[in-house]
Amino acid sequence: MAQANQTEQATPRRRQKAREKGQVARSRDLIGASAAVAATLLLFTQMSTFPQLWRAFYRDCLEGAVSGSLRMDALPPFLTHASLFAATGAALGLGWPCQNSSAVAQGGLVFAPASLLPTLSRISPAARVRQLFSTTALRSFLKSALPGTAVISIAYACLRRDWGALMTLPSRNPHGVAAFTASRVFEMGWKSALVLLLWAFFDYFFERRHFEGELKMSRQELVDEYKESEGNPLIKSRIRRLQRQVRRRRMLEDAKRATVVITNPTAYAIALEYNALMPAPVVVAKGRNLLAAEIREIAHWNNIPIVENKPLAHLLYRTVEIGQSVPPKLYAVVAEILAAVYRAQARAQAAAASRAAATVSPNASIPTRPQVLR
Repeated sequence: MAQANQTEQATPRRRQKAREKGQVARSRDLIGASAAVAATLLLFTQMSTFPQLWRAFYRDCLEGAVSGSLRMDALPPFLTHASLFAATGAALGLGWPCQNSSAVAQGGLVFAPASLLPTLSRISPAARVRQLFSTTALRSFLKSALPGTAVISIAYACLRRDWGALMTLPSRNPHGVAAFTASRVFEMGWKSALVLLLWAFFDYFFERRHFEGELKMSRQELVDEYKESEGNPLIKSRIRRLQRQVRRRRMLEDAKRATVVITNPTAYAIALEYNALMPAPVVVAKGRNLLAAEIREIAHWNNIPIVENKPLAHLLYRTVEIGQSVPPKLYAVVAEILAAVYRAQARAQAAAASRAAATVSPNASIPTRPQVLR
């Protein structure tokens, strides 16, 4: 039974574990009642001919026993009454698919090898005695007593109604007695079957409610299940923190090969890489606040141009992820920035080359032989 602290609804994982053990919400009464109703209704449709078929079969069996023609190795009168056995077999055989369909409709197909394993509680006499004096046994007794009382009430009402006709049965011929008995038996049968079916539907809802109560969990069980399935939250948070640190170091390392860094100027920093083999510039690093400061510092140490463009920095940070190319709608703006960077780099290289050439004097004489110091 569910304990007082089990107030939380069952999780899908707990339901799956219960299903693997064969524990589903099913009513055995509904399974049996569906089969009984199907068989009774089929026999009720054949009521006009069914008593005559059985009467003819019994007559042939008695005549064969008197004449000596009925032997164990003789098939007649069974072959001559094949329709009787076909109807009886259909009524009995219809119950099997009906009860299987009812079982599948309640809980679906369940294959639980774990329920076949032997357990001590099943073979322990003490456990069986405790079950006899438990609330579960009392509930099962009441479940059987209530529909049983209803069936007895139906039989009593039919007998009370037809008591006068019962008193006249000795004056009737055998055919009349058989027809009267068969009609009353079928009447009590289908009424009892319908009562059992109605009770079985209520029993299914009771079983489902009881099953849901058994599956309820406490808060501690929810926490334990989360740790078992998802892992310890502290360990997972530490793993995620380490993963972020690794991704951050890798991103800052990739920022060293950037072509240009676009800033906000202080809040955002986006590092773009581009070369002639790329179809479009690629974002290799981006960050805000402290991470943006680290990207700018890397750009300073690696002589990477830094361009301030607030709208472009905002747009790239919010729309482009690391490793993605710049969207086509920003090609023109980024191309202008790259062109300006390339021109500035070309002018800087030309100025450096001119300064290097100026440091070499054109009239400087080169000695042809080394001088020896004395």
